[in-house]
Amino acid sequence: MRTGLTWFQGLFFLLTGLWPLVSIRTFIAVSGQKTDHLPTGLEEDHWLVMTAGVLITSIGLAFVTAAWTRSRSAEIPVLGIAASAGLTAIDVIYVNRGVIAPIYLADALVEGLLIIAWLWILRFDKKAGQ
Repeated sequence: MRTGLTWFQGLFFLLTGLWPLVSIRTFIAVSGQKTDHLPTGLEEDHWLVMTAGVLITSIGLAFVTAAWTRSRSAEIPVLGIAASAGLTAIDVIYVNRGVIAPIYLADALVEGLLIIAWLWILRFDKKAGQ
């Protein structure tokens, strides 16, 4: 279960992280403009979207590497929970403020499910170790 979740989160992060790097136009077409106070066009928060894409891709690569090697390192669930919690908070806060489109709540849902899955696996691992 743990390796499967690691694969899932890694591939999900790779897909969502690489998307704006590969096609910023389709990413913005689906996710919408990020702010309403800057001039319109692709450059409004382009650098920020690219920065987030690079970081999310990097986290995804760490997960895929851990899954490939079947790592049982304690750092993997910590990274999974922390990254998903941070992204969930950003999604919910900035949708609520009207800065990003409501489509980001779909990401918040997936991220929340990832947190629950990691907590469940940690509980399962703890019971198996007793």
